[in-house]
Amino acid sequence: MIRNPIDVASRVSPNLSALIASRLNQSALAEDITLVTIRDFVTGVLSDAFTETEQLHHFDINESLLDELDALIEEFGETALAIDFVQEMASEPLSRVIDTMINAADRENPVTLEMVKDALISGLSANLVGAGVLDEDEDDVLLAEIESLIDRHGSDALAEMFIRYE
Repeated sequence: MIRNPIDVASRVSPNLSALIASRLNQSALAEDITLVTIRDFVTGVLSDAFTETEQLHHFDINESLLDELDALIEEFGETALAIDFVQEMASEPLSRVIDTMINAADRENPVTLEMVKDALISGLSANLVGAGVLDEDEDDVLLAEIESLIDRHGSDALAEMFIRYE
């Protein structure tokens, strides 16, 4: 199957992206899961009466996921790979760490995910907790999160591409 050449993940709601990511993480064949596979899963989880009511009244989040999936399938086709529709964003605390590194005056090279990981290992999160940029409980999971992003996108990926603006 051919991957989409455009960033289609930016057109997906956070809820649908999280659902797709969850299904991909539970599957041994994540690269073969399509949008239709995800839609079949969602409709299979919902009862027939619930699905019918949703289509009549459009009131529930699951219904909106079905509408969103239908629109994506119509636009990108039934064989579109679901993995292309997963948003990869840093959490808000990790976004603050990345933003701090990007705004550092002595940076000549663009900040990569590996540079962020090295800075976290070297104690940047503790410094940011001391400066009030991060809460004490926020720095506990940053290293695992950055390692997860590195596993998926490589150590040389530009960190600024993962900043979550909220």
